[in-house]
Amino acid sequence: MGSQDHSAPRSCGTVAGKLSKSVDKSIGYEKMASKANTSYTLIPNQKCKRTNHQSSYFCNTLDSDPQLLSTLGDFKMLPLEIFHIILRYLSVKDIGMLSMVSKTVSQHIINYISTSCGSRRLLIQNFHDLDLSGTKEESCLLEHYRALGLLFKRCTLLLPTKDRLKYIHKILSEVSCFKFSGCSAPLQCLGLPCYGMFLQTLTAGWDELECHRVYNFLCELTNLSRKMQTVVCNKPGSARKLELRIRLFCRNVLLDHWTQRSDSAFWLTRILKPWPMVNQARLLYIIFGPISPQDGQVIWQEMVEGPTDESSLKGLANAIKLLYDTGTKEWTADDVISLVDELSVVPREWLLENNARLLILSGNNICFTFMASKAVNGRAIELARLIVFLALVCEKELYCMDWTVRMMQKVCKVFSAAAERKGFLQSVANAFACVTMEMLQPIMSGERDDDDRGFLNLFHLLHAQANFHKEVLYLTMNASSS
Repeated sequence: MGSQDHSAPRSCGTVAGKLSKSVDKSIGYEKMASKANTSYTLIPNQKCKRTNHQSSYFCNTLDSDPQLLSTLGDFKMLPLEIFHIILRYLSVKDIGMLSMVSKTVSQHIINYISTSCGSRRLLIQNFHDLDLSGTKEESCLLEHYRALGLLFKRCTLLLPTKDRLKYIHKILSEVSCFKFSGCSAPLQCLGLPCYGMFLQTLTAGWDELECHRVYNFLCELTNLSRKMQTVVCNKPGSARKLELRIRLFCRNVLLDHWTQRSDSAFWLTRILKPWPMVNQARLLYIIFGPISPQDGQVIWQEMVEGPTDESSLKGLANAIKLLYDTGTKEWTADDVISLVDELSVVPREWLLENNARLLILSGNNICFTFMASKAVNGRAIELARLIVFLALVCEKELYCMDWTVRMMQKVCKVFSAAAERKGFLQSVANAFACVTMEMLQPIMSGERDDDDRGFLNLFHLLHAQANFHKEVLYLTMNASSS
């Protein structure tokens, strides 16, 4: 792209005047789309080329069709080269508006995009500037690809979905950082986020059938299903680089740019639903689980080796809430609870404190439904231990202990018989005693961590037990006085 592309003023008053006259003479895109049932605009196989004797004019290719010629308005007198120069003075957003003048103008813009000059100008590729992250420059780059997605959306409006995707892939295939494994430094690259922004803008407003086709096209293009099969069917961590690539592609391209939760739920469903529940849980952990800040790789032992923090579980909790709260037909409450249950043993059984923290972060509805499921299935002892660790997390994070007590009270109502409720409450009391002894035993035997983590855990547990029983007493006294 020549230097004039950068320094040229963006004054386009003359172009805007010509554009306003052309609009009156053109056929509106939306009207054309409603009438075009089987006839679609085809991408031309050949571009107009300049000869040594004369310039190529729009009208050279349109002399046989006066109606199409008329849709160019005053632009019909311009040489093709001059039209391309005019496009250099317009922003991507303005070119998108110009493409809506008529089918013929749109066709010439498509031709411009296909030229080396047009693609160099439109496909900005400074993705590896390490100073971009979180800056104004990063926002400008993402905004550029949002506008570019809108331009392609308008230019290919009359094409069937399959042809739109093929044409767009043909143009974007020049950008190596848009490919699944095309970038050698994916963690320092903005290529996939820009690609995701482009696709989000392109497909916004499409119906589910068309979006299904987009996902299938991307899977075929990247061989995504086979790559997912490799990571879910082998030992966790055996293909760390591939796990990272899958995480980055799914997050940056398919999931992170949507503003409507229902859209995010749709694309996450496309990723998970083809797989059995155990593989869904594995994929969910790969995409949303904790990662190393150094190399971005998934930390598989985080939930197994010791208590983790909220930041490690926030992504998983948000994904679970997304599937549960959006009310999609493909996910029942039982499906989501089964997924949570399966997730808690990836790659091995989690520490119960981490499980409790995930449930708290997932919200009241999911937490209660999960606990009620255990109550219904006769797993009262497991449920009692879970109550203990819910209280422990509330104590550590300074949450209201009243929440844990009321959640236990609500779960008690799931038990149909008074004897079952009494037995469950006894199990909760026993669980506090058992967990206390489990934490006390290594301290009594002289096993101490360098950071006294075991001792601090016991300290928090004793305070949690005291505050828990205090809230139970408050609840009992208030009930008796009323």
